[in-house]
Amino acid sequence: MGLTKPIEQYLFSNLLTKIHVVVYLKDIIRGDTSMKKLENKIMLITYADCMGNNLKDLSKVLDKHFKTALGGVHILPFFPSSGDRGFAPMRYDIVDETFGDWEDVTGLSEKYYLMFDYMLNHISAQSPYYKDFLKNKDNSPYKDLFIRYKDFWENGEPTEAEVDAIYKRKPRAPYVEAHFEDGTTEKVWCTFDEEQIDINCPSDTAKKFLVDNLTGMAKRGAAIIRLDAFAYATKKAGTSCFFVEPYVWELLAEVTDVLEPTGVTILPEIHEHYTIPFKIAEKGYFVYDFALPMLLLNSLYYGQTKYLKDWLLKCPNKQFTTLDTHDGIGVVDVKDLLPDEEIERTKEDIFKFGANVKKIYNTAAYNNLDIYQVNCSYYSACGDNDDAYLLARAVQFFAKGIPQVYYVGLLAGKNDLKLLEETKVGRNINRHYYTLEEVDTEVERPVVKNLLKLMEFRNESKAFALDGKFEILDTDEDKLHIIREAEGEKAELIADFKTKKFKVLSNGEEIFSN
Repeated sequence: MGLTKPIEQYLFSNLLTKIHVVVYLKDIIRGDTSMKKLENKIMLITYADCMGNNLKDLSKVLDKHFKTALGGVHILPFFPSSGDRGFAPMRYDIVDETFGDWEDVTGLSEKYYLMFDYMLNHISAQSPYYKDFLKNKDNSPYKDLFIRYKDFWENGEPTEAEVDAIYKRKPRAPYVEAHFEDGTTEKVWCTFDEEQIDINCPSDTAKKFLVDNLTGMAKRGAAIIRLDAFAYATKKAGTSCFFVEPYVWELLAEVTDVLEPTGVTILPEIHEHYTIPFKIAEKGYFVYDFALPMLLLNSLYYGQTKYLKDWLLKCPNKQFTTLDTHDGIGVVDVKDLLPDEEIERTKEDIFKFGANVKKIYNTAAYNNLDIYQVNCSYYSACGDNDDAYLLARAVQFFAKGIPQVYYVGLLAGKNDLKLLEETKVGRNINRHYYTLEEVDTEVERPVVKNLLKLMEFRNESKAFALDGKFEILDTDEDKLHIIREAEGEKAELIADFKTKKFKVLSNGEEIFSN
């Protein structure tokens, strides 16, 4: 999207995409109909090896403890990968053998609706595609799969102004040197880590690559495909190379053409100003609510609900809500939803009110310079306080959209300082590896038992229909009263953010309080 090829070539390439879709469609329709599709039930986010050692263990854990609390599972990248905890995939047609195989994945898909990740923007530097390119250069069938500086920029190199315009993750032009077998070198686009080589999305090679991978995922159990780093995949010289319009809509249309016939839902992943997800939501797609975590911490820390209420009323219906993910607690997502001074004091006070979290964990000392996120488990961000944590989850479950709960959050996990210090990786503070025995122990904690009760209610009640009634009653600044109503059922959350006490009503009857 947004490269220098003529529009006629783009339209022809788009036609090729549709031809490939037709070729695959019969196979997909003949696919296993026992695989679950998206439901309005809470989704777990987890790695394949963090609740037990592999996908078989994960399946046992879910069935044993969480069958009624969860409807879906986002299995974070389970493909062979060379970095970034799975987000530098080498290929998408096989499962990393340390996790299991496709039979394990499809077995889960018969019990839970599944979300897979597709790294739209990049592929591993250790992938067979990039290795073939390094070996054969212009004779490689994948020579057009990557963004070569000599072809992208007018003179083979960006000007200083063009580099400055790019929305970058590095303090220089985003590239790595490709060292070819013939002894020559060449710059290729690399937005993130050197193991993650950017894909030339408008090329015919990339379009076929997209179709092959997405249709394969659809056949193997994906109910939702998350388009990771979606906004970075659109590039045009002289722009930010981030969410470049209209190219971003053309790329999204390509993905839609491939997946719409399969019944698979698309979820573009973007961490940025809330107006960008709003644009996607206006087109009818699901989006993420990455603003809620900071807004809730602001309310919990200071006993104020004004900004939280404003957001809960204006956010889209078709969204997936989060409090915690495999990354940190997003800060950039609340720009203009909280005043700048409120953002700053909330971010700073995570280190004050949070449990066992220090600023140094977000520095180069812990291989983390991401100024947009704070590394901390959400339970610890709530001060390891059961009431504050359960209140945050209750608000999430009553918010518009479908809730996602990260596996550490599912077990009200504290910051893992041992793993953090062993690895010196900031994000590992919230990436604990639970043994099967640990899970058995953790589910007996009162906070986890109460969380599961709330989750089961959210899954069972018809009041939370995506198109149902959502209302916030007028209350004092430190109070919150949400009403959800649909299909003849009514659910209410009545909360006090100073005391952290709340109750849940179902059709007027109190069913939960802390």
